[in-house]
Amino acid sequence: MIAAATISRMASCQAPKVLRLRLTTTTQVKSSNHNYMKRYFSDKTTKEATTTTAKEATTTAATAAKEETKKSWWNNTQWWGTAGAMAGWGMSGAAIYDALESSPELISLNMTGVLLVYSSLFARWAFVVKPQNLLLAGCHVTNVAAQMNQLRRAVDYKKENGKDDEVDDIMKKAGATAAAGAACVLGGPMVQSAIVNANLGVVSSIAAAEAGPFTVHFWAPMSKWMISGASFLELDRPTEKISLAQYSALTLTGFFFSRYALLVSPINYTLCSVNIALFGSSAWHLGRKIKADYLS
Repeated sequence: MIAAATISRMASCQAPKVLRLRLTTTTQVKSSNHNYMKRYFSDKTTKEATTTTAKEATTTAATAAKEETKKSWWNNTQWWGTAGAMAGWGMSGAAIYDALESSPELISLNMTGVLLVYSSLFARWAFVVKPQNLLLAGCHVTNVAAQMNQLRRAVDYKKENGKDDEVDDIMKKAGATAAAGAACVLGGPMVQSAIVNANLGVVSSIAAAEAGPFTVHFWAPMSKWMISGASFLELDRPTEKISLAQYSALTLTGFFFSRYALLVSPINYTLCSVNIALFGSSAWHLGRKIKADYLS
């Protein structure tokens, strides 16, 4: 009896502990289930958010692509830059073609000299302008070589025909031009720094401008004004001395660069204006040539 009573008391004492253990285990299981469900729904929400974000990004990219596609070629810098470069390659090709097919007596020494300066400057301009146009830079480097060959042919022709005085005059002008160019390149930075530091108001602002007179962004278009000027000075040039290939390339160059100049950085209004003039003068000569050779 005593043993039975003792066992009964021990069982009664252990019962609350077992109950508490069961309650604790149940609570832990419920907590574990709760945490699991919480993580499950959290992961699900995160995945849904990630999927939504990815879809939105894809949609945005697709919309941007469609807008870019719809974007007018009129505002496409790359299109105009490539077209201008191809026209420039046409000018280089024209010089090479003329060297192979045309008589040296047809070579205009004024135009050849101007084209040498022009292509030298524009090779540099195409390399530093934004966006960079290496295709254009390459075509102008090629054109420098082609025009040098044209100059050589013209000089040789004049020597063979006893025009040594004219050749000497050409060489003197070429030397003077080269000397002036070297002086500008070497002394330009010092002069610019002095003017800017002098705080001369508008003058200093112009000197420090991104496309100001101490940069290739200014002098490259100015060299093109020399091409336009050469064309305007020879508006009555005999049509038999007009190169159809060269003036076709110049006309296209003027057309394409009139727009391209307004899309690059820095925007170059001087380049735009000179190309409008170049287009007009070259188209005039081209029209005269076509009329004389094919329509008359």
